[in-house]
Amino acid sequence: MSDVLSTQILLGIRKIVFDKFNDITIRFTNDEIFEVLKIQNSAISLTIDDMKPFFDKLHKDGFLRPIAQNFTTQWFKLFGEVEKTNCDSCNNEIHIGKLEERICPSCKISI
Repeated sequence: MSDVLSTQILLGIRKIVFDKFNDITIRFTNDEIFEVLKIQNSAISLTIDDMKPFFDKLHKDGFLRPIAQNFTTQWFKLFGEVEKTNCDSCNNEIHIGKLEERICPSCKISI
């Protein structure tokens, strides 16, 4: 998978979380995120099993945390609320957790 596609998927997951699950008390699943991602971008030919590395990356980045797992379904909560901002470097709208390092998830430049 190309780096560009991987970045697009990660940005898509971040936006879905911002739009639908932006509350630190709400739990959500990888299945819920995956279904919305597939609806928004039907050209993505991934399975739910292909999504694990993306959620692992978001956990490593401090965006979300796993709280439970049942076979391929994982439940998550946010470390902190997510905010929307624009990156001055790449001019993309980005969604970043308030507790994350202030680095653009798209271009990797400090914001």
